[in-house]
Amino acid sequence: MINQNEIGKRIALLRKHKSYSQEELAKLINIPRTALAQIETGNRGITTEELLMFSYTLEFSIDKFLIENFEINAETDLHEKTTGKVKKEERVSTPKLHIDKFKQVLLYILEKCAGKPNVGETVLYKLLYFAEFNYYEVYEEHLIGATFKKLPYGPVPQKLDVILKQMEKNGELKMIKTEYYERPQKRYIPLIKPDLTLLKASEKEIIDQVINQLSDFSAKAISDYSHRDMPWKATKDGGIIDYELAFYRETPFSARVYDEAEENES
Repeated sequence: MINQNEIGKRIALLRKHKSYSQEELAKLINIPRTALAQIETGNRGITTEELLMFSYTLEFSIDKFLIENFEINAETDLHEKTTGKVKKEERVSTPKLHIDKFKQVLLYILEKCAGKPNVGETVLYKLLYFAEFNYYEVYEEHLIGATFKKLPYGPVPQKLDVILKQMEKNGELKMIKTEYYERPQKRYIPLIKPDLTLLKASEKEIIDQVINQLSDFSAKAISDYSHRDMPWKATKDGGIIDYELAFYRETPFSARVYDEAEENES
């Protein structure tokens, strides 16, 4: 295992290789510039979370970064999980929105949860996020193919407002404004049943797991929970959340059970 000084040297070399100043990289990692300077000189260690964010920002494989004969110009794979899991070549990480399925997933979640007074717009967005990223982590393919953006209250699916307005116009759901604990709240009531023939059993299973685990959370609780999930943490404010970051998750966020054979895969 390389020591703290060597880690610092490698971070500095990778930073310069990417043409980042210390100030620029520190902002991307969300640490003070002085902390980055201490890391690079070997006077400060780094946490696992910081190492993950360095690997994502500077685009290196953690496994290869930590070996003794690491070379900056060597071919590395950002998407190789720290346990040694390698990204499958056939996996498509760029999302492509499936509007019909998006509508059915939305209607299914609303059918299950619309009666709960806590399930307003904020909770609904997070249920969609966890259903999508959990499915991608487990099955390595998209559920609805939505693009999620990192905003202050957590991940938000893009184009959802357009789809909701279209569905309301078509009589598929209705938006109502209420209050929950004296706070204004937007809620959506389904007016038709979802077409479950468009959902695979595996998709419905993941959605049900998310609903059972998270649908009773308040807006604040589920937002705080989403802020601890690695895909959100490793994304710049206002940035698009990379699906591949789902493979960096740890307990309690990881939805995938890795067996021993997979752990030793190279």
